[in-house]
Amino acid sequence: MPKGICLLFCSAVLRIYPVAPVFLEDRHTERPQIYEGKGIRPVHLSVVHRSIGFSERIVRTLIRHPMVMIQFEKDSCGDLGDALSREWLETNGLGGFASSTIVGANTRRYHSLLTVARNPPVDRVALLSKLEETVIVGDERFEISTNEYEGAIHPRGFTMLESFRLDPFPVFTYVCGTAQIEKSVFMVHDANTTVIEYRLLQSSPKSSVEVEVRPLIAFRDHHSTTYENSALDPAVRREAGMASVAPYASLPRLHFGHNALQVDDAGYWYKNILYRVERERGLDDKEDLFSPFVMKFVLGNRNNAVIIASTEPQKAALAGKFREQEIKRRKGVVAGALVDDDFVRSLTVAADQFLVRRGDGFTVIAGYPWFTDWGRDTMISLPGLTLFNGRADVAKGILRTFAKHVDQGMLPNRFPDAGEAPEFNTVDATLWFFEAVRAYAAATKDYGFVSETLYPVLSDIVDWHVRGTRYHIRMMDDGLLNAGEPGVQLTWMDAKVGDWVVTPRMGMPVEIQALWFNALKIIEEFAIRFGRADDQNRFDSISKLVHGSFNRQFWNEQAQCLYDVVDDAPDASIRPNQIFAVSLSHSMLSPERARAIVDAVERELLTAYGLRTLNRDDPSYHGRYQGDPLTRDSAYHQGTVWPWLIGPFITAYMKVHGSGAEVRARVMQMLKPMRAHLWEAGLDQISEVFDGDPPQRAGGCFAQAWSVAEVLRALCEDVYGVRRKQAEADRSAKSRKRKS
Repeated sequence: MPKGICLLFCSAVLRIYPVAPVFLEDRHTERPQIYEGKGIRPVHLSVVHRSIGFSERIVRTLIRHPMVMIQFEKDSCGDLGDALSREWLETNGLGGFASSTIVGANTRRYHSLLTVARNPPVDRVALLSKLEETVIVGDERFEISTNEYEGAIHPRGFTMLESFRLDPFPVFTYVCGTAQIEKSVFMVHDANTTVIEYRLLQSSPKSSVEVEVRPLIAFRDHHSTTYENSALDPAVRREAGMASVAPYASLPRLHFGHNALQVDDAGYWYKNILYRVERERGLDDKEDLFSPFVMKFVLGNRNNAVIIASTEPQKAALAGKFREQEIKRRKGVVAGALVDDDFVRSLTVAADQFLVRRGDGFTVIAGYPWFTDWGRDTMISLPGLTLFNGRADVAKGILRTFAKHVDQGMLPNRFPDAGEAPEFNTVDATLWFFEAVRAYAAATKDYGFVSETLYPVLSDIVDWHVRGTRYHIRMMDDGLLNAGEPGVQLTWMDAKVGDWVVTPRMGMPVEIQALWFNALKIIEEFAIRFGRADDQNRFDSISKLVHGSFNRQFWNEQAQCLYDVVDDAPDASIRPNQIFAVSLSHSMLSPERARAIVDAVERELLTAYGLRTLNRDDPSYHGRYQGDPLTRDSAYHQGTVWPWLIGPFITAYMKVHGSGAEVRARVMQMLKPMRAHLWEAGLDQISEVFDGDPPQRAGGCFAQAWSVAEVLRALCEDVYGVRRKQAEADRSAKSRKRKS
């Protein structure tokens, strides 16, 4: 579409000033195009998104507004297939969450209005699955809920959905006859509480407007499904403004604070609700949900219907207070962004959802809706999630928390969801810990904390790796780090089906050597700063040995890149793991080799949404991440695209090409599809993976911590040069001080 026509169209439809950037994305092309309008009052961004069979309009509040808004209008909401692919997420900072689609139909077992972590952030249970809602205007009833059953959609409330927006939390607007009703949903931070509110926007003065709401409860592990059973206790405990249920003695009581005029017992099961995404994933795809009662409200100009679902009794009158404090908190989150950029602000909001409590410290949820906190994901994500948005205190808490759990020189890989002992099956999480500490120290200059709390842990880790620890992880005579034993997956390419490790990578994986060298140089720098000469000499000696051995053994002269694993014979598979040998803060490579590696990765692996995990010419390549668990895990690291890898790629790319205006423009072009993805799948989030083959459908978790973190880090650190400019300012200040 020509620039002038595009701007006129946006102005006519949205009644905005034709001055903001306008993105036009065509699914038949790899990347969206950007057209700039010039002016002085950027108000909204209109995204005209064209795909096969329909078009949609998305409105997004832009730069002058402290919050970010995504809006889908009636044409998008009414296209059920597309609407069911777009998911919203609310989190509470404890590991709990609420999530569903933009039409309120649950497509996953994980969708719910209240999932809580009984031992934050793990041991999660889905308590309140959803609400069945009926609006009564005069004598006419409108079922505004949407459910999918085998071969049927019932009710069809999506047909009455006028719009959905994130403002800053989910808001649904329904038109029911002469009445227009707005429903909002949000979670309260640091509480197992979800607030649902219905507001009458307009109606005929001749017709009364009522709302009937039936909670559908699940009360089960959030990885499972439930079915009608006689063990459920249907009793409802009622008092003024409060109803509560405790269907199973082993699970917490769920309280419903409300301002309903009437609560009637209506205990019955909604059977065989279908979850289409679970069917696609080859898992149990049907569930029975119990409705213990119905709440009846009358809406008016001053009468909103309020429900507060919580594990603690919360009166409906608190809804306004909760709303105000959440809006204030979220504005504070946005204000923490270090760069005045719409994309950065969106990612800053997304980053907040992964930062959660663990005991008296902090950790990172690896991905929603099913992951808990993983050591590897946490360390990789920490810089992006915390150091470019004013959350350094959280970074410090995370580092302190994980330092306490180091055992035999290893960082935990995973804290199981049921709260059992940590698992240590990782060789890279511990080494990423060094990079996270380096990034924290560089951003905060908090070397006292590093010296007193972290340096002894880091030094002990090196000692363990030199002499050997679990899973045959130990330094070889040539300084390189060996790792692995049959049946155990130790690198980030960790798919395992039964006893089959899909990508075992036993021996000496390339990124492990890069991380090992990087860790040695980082602790050497700390040793210099802290006046530990003996330590400095020891770490320097090992790193020199690693440097020489790596360059002799890992360079693939024929392919002009690095081998992926060196063991009895080198593995020449072209994978993205070699990019870390360029991107990490300390590299062993000559400029010529670094450039050749970046060129090879760009040529063979770069896509619109990140890097493929294997080049397409490899016989083991899988271009689709779909199907049952076996099929998906077979493709997980065998060609599937991972967005988080775009971060290290950008860092490496700018290392070898420089940071000039032309290079920055090229990198921003690379990121445009990722920016557009914020309106797809998980709204204002970045998915875990994408198909290796076009059109690259998103898959896995719809919100992945390191996907968000690495895009945010690369944007701020590399493209906008936040740390570079900070360092230049520090040097300038020191120079002025010396002169004075």
